[in-house]
Parts: sequence; structure tokens; C-alpha cells
Amino acid sequence: MLTAGEPVSEMRARQMNPVVLAFVGDAVYTLLVREKLALSSGEKTGELNRRASEIVSAHGQSGALDRILPLLTEEESEIYHRGRNAKKPTKSKNASVGEYVRSTGFEAVIGYLYLTGRTERIRELFFLEN
Repeated sequence: MLTAGEPVSEMRARQMNPVVLAFVGDAVYTLLVREKLALSSGEKTGELNRRASEIVSAHGQSGALDRILPLLTEEESEIYHRGRNAKKPTKSKNASVGEYVRSTGFEAVIGYLYLTGRTERIRELFFLEN
């Protein structure tokens, strides 16, 4: 499964900047999407990359969030709201402000779960939304 290092404590993860959680979450989500596409398709890499880009985009993540938001625990919802409301250092070129802030919240949840070692929960949410 997904593990690059030892999990951090919930307290430490909660103290992290939510944009940093989103930074990690973006990478984890991208890997899961690419893995799923590679294992479920015989397409060439150009098409796989195009499809992955659509799914991992702010627009795609905002849509995925619509499907999983009602399933988030109270703790996950809190992390989502922190990520959504955090001040971002950049603006999206290809998404609305609403999609961009929602996708940051989505990525923060994925990053938090990954860093705290809850990779099975990521897979539950990931496979629910795809």
C-alpha cells in the first residue's frame, strides 16, 4: 500500500498548515489515480496522462468531493474545512475559485489521512468516488 515513512501523530498532523497537508494529499491522490488508470486500462501513456489530468484537476477533485463529503467523519470534515478556508499562495488558472478552494480541502483530507497512516481510509474514499 502507500507508505513512504512512519505515520505522524494526529496531533502533529493537526498542527500542520492545511496547505502543506494539501501538498502531500495532491501527490498521494495523483499516485492513486495513475495506479488505477494504469491497472484498469490498456491505453498508451499520452491518453493515461490526459485522463489523469482531468481527474486530478481542481474541477475533477471538486466533483469527487461532492460524492464523498457526506461520508467524511467529523475529524475529516474539520480538516476539509481548514484546507478549504486556508489562505493559498497561488491561484488556479483553469478552475473557478470555488473549485480551487474545495479541491484544496479535498487534498488536505487525503494528506492528513496519509500522514497519520490511514491509507485504508484513503482507499475507501478513493474507490467510493471513482
